[in-house]
Amino acid sequence: MDKKRQKTNQVVRTLNRHFVKVRFKNFLDCVVFVCVFVLCISKVQCNRPPRFLINGQTEIVLRLKEGKETPVGTLIYKLRGTDPDGDPLSFGVRSQPGSDVIRVENISPSEADVYLNKELDRETRDEYPLVLTLTDGRLGQGNYVTQSLLLLVEDVNDNTPIFTSHQSSIVLREDATPGVIATLEATDADEGAYGQVVYHLREDDGESTLFSVSTAGGKAIVRLVGSLDYEKQTLHQLKVLAVDRAKQGRVNTGVAALLVKVEDVEDQPPEFVRVTSVARVAENAPIGSSVLQVTAIDGDRGVNNPIKYSLSSNTITKISDVFIIEESTGAVLTAKNLDRESLSTSSGTYILQITATEFGGKVKPSPSVTTEVTVIITDINDESPKFRSDYYECEIAENAPVNTPLTFLGSAMPEVYDHDQGINGTFQLYVKGASDTFEITPTKVINEATFMIRVRNSSLLDFERIKAINFTVVAKEVVKYNPKFTEVPVIVRISDRNDNYPEFTKNVYEVFVPENCDVGTTVAWVQALDDDSGVFGTMGIRYTHLAGSIQHMLDLHPTTGVISVKKAGGPNWDREQVSRHYLTVEARDDLGVGNRNTVQLIINIEDVNDNAPIFTQSRYEARLLENRLDFENPLKVEARDADLNGTKNSEIEYSVFGELGYNFTMDPASGVIKPVGPLDFELLEGSSSENIRQLHLTVRARDWGNPSLFSDVPLHIYVQDVNDHAPVFEYSVYNKSVPENIPGGTSILQVRAKDFDGSSPNNRIVYRIQNGAADKFIIGAESGVISVARGASLDPDLTQPRTLHYSLNVVALDGAPGENQLQAAVTVNVSILDVNNKSPVFYEPDTLTVRENTAVGSVIAKLNAKDLDNTAHLVYMIDPKACAAKTERGVLLKASDFNCSETFHLNPSSGVLTIATQLDREVVEKVQMGLIVEDTASETGKQVATTTITIDIEDINDNSPKFQKPFYKFSITENSKNGVTIGNVLADDADKNKTITYTLDGRYEITELIHLDSDSGDLIVANKIDHELYEWLNLTVKATDSGFPPRFSRVEIFIQILDENDNNPYFLLEPQSLLISEDTTVGRQVAIIEARDSDSGEYGKITYLLDRLSSQGKFSLDADTGILKVSDGLDREEKQNYLLVIEAWDNYQYGFSSGESRNAFKHINVTILDVNDNPPQILVPPYCINITEFHEPGQTITTFHASDADDPNTSNGQVIIDISDGNQKNFFALQQISEWTAELRTTTSLRGRHGNYTLSIRAQDLGTPSHLVEEPIHICVTDFNDHPPLFVSPPHNSTLRVPENATVGSALVKIVATDEDVGANGVVRYRLKVDPAGHWKSFNLQPVSGILELRLPLSRKKQKVYDIRIEAYDLGVPSLSSDLDLTIYVSNINDYQPQFLVDEFTTNFTENKIAGVESRLLPETVDRDEMEFDGPFTPICYFIVGGNENGLFKLRPIEHLLTVTRPLDREEKDSHLLLIKATEDCSKPPRNESFFDASDDTQLKVLVKVLDVNDNPPQFIHRVFTGGVSTATSFGTTFMEVKAEDADLGKNAIVSYYLIGKIQMTLTEGLDSLKREPFLVDRDTGAIQLNFDPQQGMKGYFDFMVLVNDTGGLQDMARVFIYLLRADQRVRFVLRQQPPELRNKIEAFREILGNVTGAIVNVDEFRVHANHDGTIDKTRTDLYLHLVDRRDNSIIEVDEVLRLVDQNTEKLDGLFKEFNVLDTQPGGSLALKIAKGANTTFWLTAATLFLLLLLLLCLALCINQRQTYHRKLKAATATAYVHADSDLDGRGLSALSGRVPNTNKHSMEGSNPIWMQAYENEWYKNADEFSQNSEHDSLDENVVSCGELPHCNNLQHVNNNVRPQNVYQTLPPALPRRKLETTEL
Repeated sequence: MDKKRQKTNQVVRTLNRHFVKVRFKNFLDCVVFVCVFVLCISKVQCNRPPRFLINGQTEIVLRLKEGKETPVGTLIYKLRGTDPDGDPLSFGVRSQPGSDVIRVENISPSEADVYLNKELDRETRDEYPLVLTLTDGRLGQGNYVTQSLLLLVEDVNDNTPIFTSHQSSIVLREDATPGVIATLEATDADEGAYGQVVYHLREDDGESTLFSVSTAGGKAIVRLVGSLDYEKQTLHQLKVLAVDRAKQGRVNTGVAALLVKVEDVEDQPPEFVRVTSVARVAENAPIGSSVLQVTAIDGDRGVNNPIKYSLSSNTITKISDVFIIEESTGAVLTAKNLDRESLSTSSGTYILQITATEFGGKVKPSPSVTTEVTVIITDINDESPKFRSDYYECEIAENAPVNTPLTFLGSAMPEVYDHDQGINGTFQLYVKGASDTFEITPTKVINEATFMIRVRNSSLLDFERIKAINFTVVAKEVVKYNPKFTEVPVIVRISDRNDNYPEFTKNVYEVFVPENCDVGTTVAWVQALDDDSGVFGTMGIRYTHLAGSIQHMLDLHPTTGVISVKKAGGPNWDREQVSRHYLTVEARDDLGVGNRNTVQLIINIEDVNDNAPIFTQSRYEARLLENRLDFENPLKVEARDADLNGTKNSEIEYSVFGELGYNFTMDPASGVIKPVGPLDFELLEGSSSENIRQLHLTVRARDWGNPSLFSDVPLHIYVQDVNDHAPVFEYSVYNKSVPENIPGGTSILQVRAKDFDGSSPNNRIVYRIQNGAADKFIIGAESGVISVARGASLDPDLTQPRTLHYSLNVVALDGAPGENQLQAAVTVNVSILDVNNKSPVFYEPDTLTVRENTAVGSVIAKLNAKDLDNTAHLVYMIDPKACAAKTERGVLLKASDFNCSETFHLNPSSGVLTIATQLDREVVEKVQMGLIVEDTASETGKQVATTTITIDIEDINDNSPKFQKPFYKFSITENSKNGVTIGNVLADDADKNKTITYTLDGRYEITELIHLDSDSGDLIVANKIDHELYEWLNLTVKATDSGFPPRFSRVEIFIQILDENDNNPYFLLEPQSLLISEDTTVGRQVAIIEARDSDSGEYGKITYLLDRLSSQGKFSLDADTGILKVSDGLDREEKQNYLLVIEAWDNYQYGFSSGESRNAFKHINVTILDVNDNPPQILVPPYCINITEFHEPGQTITTFHASDADDPNTSNGQVIIDISDGNQKNFFALQQISEWTAELRTTTSLRGRHGNYTLSIRAQDLGTPSHLVEEPIHICVTDFNDHPPLFVSPPHNSTLRVPENATVGSALVKIVATDEDVGANGVVRYRLKVDPAGHWKSFNLQPVSGILELRLPLSRKKQKVYDIRIEAYDLGVPSLSSDLDLTIYVSNINDYQPQFLVDEFTTNFTENKIAGVESRLLPETVDRDEMEFDGPFTPICYFIVGGNENGLFKLRPIEHLLTVTRPLDREEKDSHLLLIKATEDCSKPPRNESFFDASDDTQLKVLVKVLDVNDNPPQFIHRVFTGGVSTATSFGTTFMEVKAEDADLGKNAIVSYYLIGKIQMTLTEGLDSLKREPFLVDRDTGAIQLNFDPQQGMKGYFDFMVLVNDTGGLQDMARVFIYLLRADQRVRFVLRQQPPELRNKIEAFREILGNVTGAIVNVDEFRVHANHDGTIDKTRTDLYLHLVDRRDNSIIEVDEVLRLVDQNTEKLDGLFKEFNVLDTQPGGSLALKIAKGANTTFWLTAATLFLLLLLLLCLALCINQRQTYHRKLKAATATAYVHADSDLDGRGLSALSGRVPNTNKHSMEGSNPIWMQAYENEWYKNADEFSQNSEHDSLDENVVSCGELPHCNNLQHVNNNVRPQNVYQTLPPALPRRKLETTEL
């Protein structure tokens, strides 16, 4: 309690000190103060002071070393304290001098660290007494707990001894005695041992032997301890070191320099300073010439006494006779003329001694010195070259090989010499007078040499031409001026050799022998000559051998050379098998054992007529059309005669004979057969059902040989009927009368015609009405019955003009196809009898106009009607059901709102129409009222006519204009051009007169921008409008009508001005350039590019683009923000700068592609800053650097080059090169001579240290972080070469046997030699040494492996023994070598392989023949060894080496017979190529070959052709064929074909087609009158021809069987379905493909479509697509097809087909995509669609006007039936106007319009399948002109009109030279069979 009380008192005292006066304004303030005071008192009473924790010490003492031993910031002490109250403590240091040496940092509430804040220096201050403070923050301001701290600074050796001032130089005589010469002193500021100094003399100066320094009394005593020598050194610089006595750590040293100068004394002899040790003087130098000069000086340079010179010599007795010397100058001069050649020594030198002696000095005797010099007497050219002998005589054999040396005869010495020196003693040797034959070696000699003369050109050494050769050998100096020379004569005597071969008198002997020659017949006589004499010449020639294919059949006389027949007959003497034989005849001199030669003998086998002509075909066939003067294809027979061409034996004459042969003529030479004249088919016997009749003739070919031979061949001529008879009618004219109401379908008469052609279909007739029928009559195509057309009316009153008579032009056409069709015409007159049955007809009333205020009862119209009947009584009435009243806007009023009968009144008798009630135009403006007139006197039933009258109600002005909207809002883009419409305001006026005038109200500055059209109400831009000025324009429009008085109204207009992209973006100025480090990470932002645009919205939105080419993919630019980032790694070494091209586009998203964007460009230069990312590169030789062990120290071994890809201007690219490893023995040193180059040198001698050394060379750059690279370098120290190679094998003087047929390049033996040296000195190489005989040239020695190879072919006949010398040498320098002698003996062997005389041989094998039945003998070979080989002949074996992989063939090797191993199949493979190899080695087959080598005559290429037999029946390509025929298809049209294929060849593959059985007709209608077969099948092509004329109403389908067989009777059958279809039963697929492209894939389309729909799909035709406007789209194809129900074989209607397609859309999706199907639609013609569309539009309009749906349907049906009937009638005659080369199908409907007269306008596209090409007849282009003048769209009328024009009459005479023809005779042939595609069921 006492302590608390004391604290309280203390606090109160404190308060009293600080708060002297306290005033309170009221009681509340007092209470608050008391409470706060009490609270503070309670707090203070709890605080207790903190204290230091120092482990009981009273003072903290710290010892720290000065300087860097204790660096600033070192933690020197940790303070800890404690507070009883647990308050956080704060440590500090009291501020006083030196207190800043430490720094206190609190690290926790009770701890603090003391750091050294300043560097300590004992020499400045050695201790710091400091006071530490501690507080808990509650002791009061300025109150702390303290603690003393003593900081002691310990000394370190940081001061260097310093010398006091002293004398810097001392002078001593050269002969001074040892002793003290100077005293020095130094001081050290450190204490203790650190401050004590000891003195030394620096030893590395080399002065320690002369001077010494000792320490005495803290001073340095300098003494002279040696002898001085002025001549060695005149100055001595001593460096005295003062070193402190620190025992550890740093030792400091002070240096003092002392200069000692030496004073010279006279104690040295003279000294030569200039001596020419070797001097040269020419031997012709004049007396007194200066030789050399020496200079000497006094050895004591400080004394410098004068010098005199003297001369002496140890080799010359009296030197003064030769040289003298000047005493004062030391110049040596010549004393006589010199001669180098007279000297006893060969070196030509003098050795002189020169002595230099001082005079005038103090020393006696005078000092002297002697030196030795050498004087070389230089040579001059004063000697000539000389030969050892005065002349030379030599010998050489003729034809000696090149380089063969000449043999010197007698005692002659082939030596030459010249005693001059150097170039004066150098001379050249050459041959003069025979340099083209001989050469001399060596060609250049220095001083002396032994020479050799060799053969240079052996061809000139011919004993037969010259016996001796004289020439001169010249030795001439090579000096440039006045060379000396010597000549010596040489005689060469040539010895004879057997060097000429027998030469045949001809290069080739070619003889001719008849093929039937007998034994003993002389074939040839060969003769050879030899220039040699004796038995070596012509008299010793023997004919030794005959080789070739028939050598065994000939005899060769050995002496005369006559060749005769030894064996006659056989295939070798048959010219037709072998026409020529090649043989080789051999001749040898030296009685048949010497040199040999061969010549080729060609034996030509002359022809004999032993072969009859053979025709190329076994029979000939030809087709001849009736009345034609030549065959359909030119007929030419050809026969060949195997006898020799160009002779009578092979000359052939042709003739023809047989049945009716006189009708034909034949060219006897060419074999061309032609008819004599035209044939009449009807006069030939034959069936009328066949249109071809045969003639059988025989053709004979006879040769002109003796005797003549011939052969015959049958000739079958097929005469084909031609339609040359036109039909003939029974009567020339027909007449008939019928009533006008006769029903349709009634027959009225029958016409008949006959045709006198001899075959069908030419004599089959169909009938047609050509013209005049006017759609009223039809005719039976086969019966000729004329009937009234169904639905046709003959009422004259219904025709325009009124028609009571019809003149029909009926045509009878025969069945000939196309333009061959003939016709006849007859006139049928039909008269019409009238019947009364007419209904009344209204006169069409005019439109009535009535004002809305017209009075009731006013007459407004009078109606009129007429009736063609005379007894007609007409009654008028209003039709209550046909009343239509419309308002002004065309709104139809209901019947309850308006009643015509109540509003108007019609008088039934007079037809007067009046107003019954008041009219109001605003209620109804137009009335359409139906009127009825009835003939009450009708006899045939009720007769009524109707019409419609239109009444317009006229208006009066009683309504104001009214705008259609309460206000208008428009928008317009800024900058719109003047005249651009902004919008339209419309006001309506209920009155009839709606003329309204519009005016514009508003501010002037706004109204001048907009123009308002006063009539239309169109708002138009009048001036430029800027969105940036006006975003909205507000105006008022006033509408005023034109009534009287005028009425008006107003409306508000709001126009929004839309922004337009009319401002370009622009970039802000910065940034213009960027600096980027190359290690910038990918994706890092480097800049923000900013551009702005004054436009708004998308037009003001900026899109940034970076040019990829400028950035090269290294940068990316955010299109929206403009942030430029690094997109790829940068590499300064790859590229340092980038010029980025940046584009700013506005409206990029919506306007870029349409060109509505604007842009701006900006260039930014980006510089890439270098970082040290590339290590240095050092180029070190990859090989071992070879140096010898004698390499000089300090000499360069190699040079290294370093580089660094980084920037060389920075430390990153600067490189230091040194040795990092491998130089432990310091044999090498590296010196860097430039920034990038260093040299490697040796530091010491490498002698005896040979071996391999590897050093690591390091290149390090100076960048941060630094990169280094180390590369090894290999140094090979080689030894000296002192061991030659030694041969191991083969032994010396060995003999090697080599067979004569050894292959060039084959290895003969391996030479092995060894060398004891190492490295290159021990590497052995081999080579052949040149021998005089040239044996080495036949061989090749591998230098490394030592393998001896054969270089040239060997022949025992030329040479049997070769002596060669092989040299083995090492690769040392100098190289050492050894020689090996080797003898090669050539052993005999078979030289030649058998050879085929031909490269290719062709033979035939028949297919299906069993193995062994057929065999073929292969051609024989020839072997040249048969005339040279000494041993018995070996058999030649043949082997198959290629082409028999399947083992089909077998070859007997010995017999050379080729057979098959199993039957061949030509259909599988029709030819085989075999490769045959001929060899004499029959023991094993040779290896297989993959190709034929034409240069290898042992190979034969055999081509085996497989002959065909009829072993394959024909096969139909489909089992079921389907097709379709429409009713528009013409009679005789070929619309499809059946096709079969036969795998056989030639005549075995000729097939014929037949229709077999009965044609079944199923579900047919309208075919009852069909009497003939409806279809015909072409026997040769399989084409199916329509044999009846389809008519309207025919239905059903046909099926029948077809058979195909070949010439061997093999057959196949198929079924054919043909469907009758209407033109509207076809479906059209529009595909984006061209027709040729589609044809190749149509089967796949048809198959998939049939599988999906389940129906039979028949393709009818392809067409190029025609658009609705008539243009042609060649990229599209219209595919027409029809579908057949498989269940009942009925045609599926188009609607059902389209439904099936729609149902299976998903299944057909892939098909439609593959074939690019664009549309699927009914297959009707475009014209019909247009007509139907027009009719439909018309009647829909009528229905809208009258609301009479029932009447619309009835009327449309009637018109449609009429149009359809017209089209079908006229389309039936369309065939007559289509030419064979027409391209109608490719052009579509529009191409036809106007080109074919009106035909196309009345038919559906596709109804007539013959329209496949466009019409090209030019005359129809003119016909269009008059066809368009007709009022009627009738094909009939156009044809009749054409007949009336002159230029059309010419059309009836197409072929004037035959007979007149009508228009139908220009018609094309039948439709090509491709028009309707044949499809498979």
